[in-house]
Amino acid sequence: MKAETTFPARPRRKKALGQHHLREGSLCRPLLEFLFASTGPAALPPFVVEIGPGGGVLTAELLSAGAEVLALELDPEWAETLRSRLASEKLSVKVGDVLEFDWSAVPSGTLVCGNLPYQIGTAIVDRVLRAYPQVERAAFLLQREVVDRLTAKPGDPEYGSLSLLTQARASVIRLGIVRPGSFVPPPKVDSAFVGLRLHPAPLPESDMPEFERLLRAAFRQRRKTLLNSFTSSFSRPAVETALATVGYDPKTRAESLAMDDFLALSRALSGHAGTEAAAPGGILGAIESTGNPRKP
Repeated sequence: MKAETTFPARPRRKKALGQHHLREGSLCRPLLEFLFASTGPAALPPFVVEIGPGGGVLTAELLSAGAEVLALELDPEWAETLRSRLASEKLSVKVGDVLEFDWSAVPSGTLVCGNLPYQIGTAIVDRVLRAYPQVERAAFLLQREVVDRLTAKPGDPEYGSLSLLTQARASVIRLGIVRPGSFVPPPKVDSAFVGLRLHPAPLPESDMPEFERLLRAAFRQRRKTLLNSFTSSFSRPAVETALATVGYDPKTRAESLAMDDFLALSRALSGHAGTEAAAPGGILGAIESTGNPRKP
């Protein structure tokens, strides 16, 4: 029997927490199909961590699909409402900040999903990407423009460090668009589902901070050439030598290079980082390097 997803009483939604809740469970179909694509009939019930369950529309769909669900909710009022609405031995509701959640404690093969708050969506994606191999697959509902950047390829106007930092740790696929009217209250922009199949980082974890530094430098000022972009973080002689080693024209711009190109440059520049002050790594570093939290 399909789980009920229309509920009566509810707590007040808090604008400061970015609470835009889906109206109905049928909207979650693209997310569910991606998330459970590898779950066969003989498999154990999947273990799913849902981030920001709110009123439980997606939670109900997960339970109906047979999943065991750990729901992480920041708002204690909505957490208590969820417990009473969807009482189930397969549901555990934890109150807390997902940015402080210990992903090492979840079992290997965990699936992650959620309708993420716009303000911290990319920060959450960054945490989840770093949870491999505990986390195997993830699917999120995010601001459409963020999904555009997560899925962008070389030459796309949205292509940048956020694209590469995400695709370095996961295969990324857009799953569908969701219009503002599908939410309560409706946001001012479109949203989109995105699917992530996590995989090992392309370099040893000890080398990833320098790779992330290189990507931040490459896209900090998009109109600059690689030579001029990299000299803010690496010595000019080292940059010139690295570009010659990999055979790239110093006048090349970052948006024309693919993942393998940046990996080759990272290896060539290994050990030549300058004295630039350390910045946050991963997606957070990509956002900070632009001075614009909405467009890395």
